Amino acid sequence: MRGIIVKGIAGFYYVRTGSGILECKAKGVFRSRKVKPLVGDLVEAVVLDEQKKTGNIEDILPRKNVLIRPACANIDQAVVTFAISRPKPNLYLLDKFLVMMQAQEVPAVVVFNKTDEAGETEQEELAARYRGAGVKLLFVSAKEESGIGALREILDGKVSIFAGPSGVGKSTLTNCLCQKDCMETGDMSRIGRGKQTTRHSQIFSIGRDTYLMDTPGFTSFDLPDLPKENLRFCFPEFAPYEGRCYFDGCVHLAEPDCAVKAALKEGKIAQGRYESYAQMYAELDERERRKYS
Repeated sequence: MRGIIVKGIAGFYYVRTGSGILECKAKGVFRSRKVKPLVGDLVEAVVLDEQKKTGNIEDILPRKNVLIRPACANIDQAVVTFAISRPKPNLYLLDKFLVMMQAQEVPAVVVFNKTDEAGETEQEELAARYRGAGVKLLFVSAKEESGIGALREILDGKVSIFAGPSGVGKSTLTNCLCQKDCMETGDMSRIGRGKQTTRHSQIFSIGRDTYLMDTPGFTSFDLPDLPKENLRFCFPEFAPYEGRCYFDGCVHLAEPDCAVKAALKEGKIAQGRYESYAQMYAELDERERRKYS
């Protein structure tokens, strides 16, 4: 029978089929092919025990896309959630995530939670930073259930991953969207970091043809494996100025007569986003130096 992997834990894969959830192991052939089943995979499974609801995954159907971190497949969009405060948002980490999604051509939505703990000034500053970044931007409060309706509209009819650091309220938001406590929630630790409550990726059905994948929180994120010269293409706010620089192949750093740096000076590109770009470029450059040294 055909189904979708909704959860994977310690070598067991839970496949949602037309007749319920089937606990499966993957055939050894996948290991020899160096293919690992992922949450979101559409699979062919066979039932081994009807009463115990156990089976085997026989085949993985062709994937639309694959994300490495968080590890999942067949995603329509990524919803990355940060808190406006408690914990204070690490915008460089957010920018890294957005570059990863751009590199894999996965549309991204940025959700800033806990608007009940911040004023309009903080929201306006964040909106200005990401206005040209090619993402949908939403401000919500899971505590007050503000903005949840707008988030539902964005998720409707799609398979979306929910990603972000620990303690930003992802699980609470998931509960609001599920309209039931389908995820644990944790208290904030004394130093202001969230307690980890999501320990594995898992898909929830929150409406007809609408699925939400909650993922473990992260505190670091590696840049995708791409040439440093291509990093500029992962910043959509640079796109209007490509081809207008004096030098062909300008990477918008030390070159003179750079259209991107001129736009930055005129306030058409957010300073923080440009600084993230420069820092990421330096990281990729150092990675290449280590690789070939």
